[in-house]
Amino acid sequence: MLLAVRDLQVSRRADGGVLLGPLDLDVAAGECVAVVGESGAGKSLATLALLGLLPPALQARGRLQFAGRELALGGREHDALRGRALGWVPQDALAALHPLRRIGAQLDEVLHAAGSARAQRRTRALERLDRVGLADADALLDRRPHELSGGQRQRVCIALALALSPRVLIADEPTSALDPRVGAGIARLLDDLRVRERLGLLLVSHDLPLVRTMAQRVCVLRRGCVVEAGATDTVFARPQAAYTQDLLAAAHLPAAVAGEAGAVLLDAQALAVRYPRSAHDALAPTDLVIHRGECVALVGESGSGKSTLARAALRLLRGGVRGRIVLDGNDLHSLAPRRLRELRRRIGVVFQDPLASLDPRMNAAQIVAEPLRIHAIGDAATQRARARDLLISVGIDEQAIDRYPHQFSGGQCQRIAIARALATDPELLVCDEAVSALDARTRAAILQLLARLKRERGLAVLFITHDFAAARALAERIAVMHEGRIVESGPAATVLTSPRHEYTRELLAAGMPALAP
Repeated sequence: MLLAVRDLQVSRRADGGVLLGPLDLDVAAGECVAVVGESGAGKSLATLALLGLLPPALQARGRLQFAGRELALGGREHDALRGRALGWVPQDALAALHPLRRIGAQLDEVLHAAGSARAQRRTRALERLDRVGLADADALLDRRPHELSGGQRQRVCIALALALSPRVLIADEPTSALDPRVGAGIARLLDDLRVRERLGLLLVSHDLPLVRTMAQRVCVLRRGCVVEAGATDTVFARPQAAYTQDLLAAAHLPAAVAGEAGAVLLDAQALAVRYPRSAHDALAPTDLVIHRGECVALVGESGSGKSTLARAALRLLRGGVRGRIVLDGNDLHSLAPRRLRELRRRIGVVFQDPLASLDPRMNAAQIVAEPLRIHAIGDAATQRARARDLLISVGIDEQAIDRYPHQFSGGQCQRIAIARALATDPELLVCDEAVSALDARTRAAILQLLARLKRERGLAVLFITHDFAAARALAERIAVMHEGRIVESGPAATVLTSPRHEYTRELLAAGMPALAP
């Protein structure tokens, strides 16, 4: 066995409280083992303990063996494994890469730390980028992270993890923030490296379809404890634990039930965007209509123009916008600033990263009350009462409304963000990748919450996503974007089962193979 961990426990130094374990894990050469579970299950704690990167307030106990040699957890020999024997691909590639340093400098730093001669380091950096399938590697070395696509950044992180030729690769949610086609490419790359180079691959993920495709064995965590482990095919076909059964059920979202659509609420006509110093439109002239009480899903891969279309439709871009935007009969481009501000009360926005979109210095009640304060709706007592009612309505316990964002899980933070978006009683809710970073059970719960709020409040919803399964669960209509254009649109059931455009068929095959024609 290449990597073996026995009785791994993570506890707080202050009071000895156990947060994870006991956990046993084995990873053989050329094998993929997956660790799955919802947010807060302990997946990241297990990863940090294996890498010797736990924060000072936490400590790990247990036995660690690498290539038959037993090592002390957290000792010098364990630390020496990091990078050289254990490679790590972190979840958020953009956050993991230094924003101001060129890719070449970041690879050079790793190779220099390993003792590579200066004359050889650029050649080796190029080899590492080529190894992970990055074309035009020589040009990439001189670029900074923000100049790369999401898929390119993730491949750079894999190149960094493989720079010192480790024998085990720990991949933490390597595809969670990527669209289906790019995510499928990263999954193929990791699997190819596993087979071709006999890498041991420890895959930490909440993407159960990905786990079923890639992993030979799986370990299911809940609240720091192992509830089920075994061969992937066996666990998925005949799960023994009720929690595992719930996770698998949550991964298969039911289709939305179409409701009655009302009058037109938002009408974007020939809307186009060209960013400064660009010779081409980021958004080609596009029409988009959203009716009252209707959910329209805007689907496409990263860079397809989804967020640009949404920002332009909400008049959040300062320049370079052409076309006409009408909200409930009001032409937004002809409105005075004060009138535009008043109309903004009728639109709520939920962003992709729930924790990053909440002010860390405000508690939940203050966050939800902020739009009321900005628009001078009620006094302080009324605002707090309204915030409390909204938080309760989205499933946050009344006793928790004075907690701060870091004290909530990812799913709870997204519920708080939804409550904030609803504070001013909007008629249109814009959700920009609002469930893409969530585990299967939390994702299903948030989609059910949005469906309930839509039904009870008569909300119109613009749902921006790269996830066809999520679009299917919430939307009556789907519009597919590619290279700044809507290439296909229509009733959700029609687009998903009888797509006309080749690009839609490719996306379906990558993201929802069960529904692909």
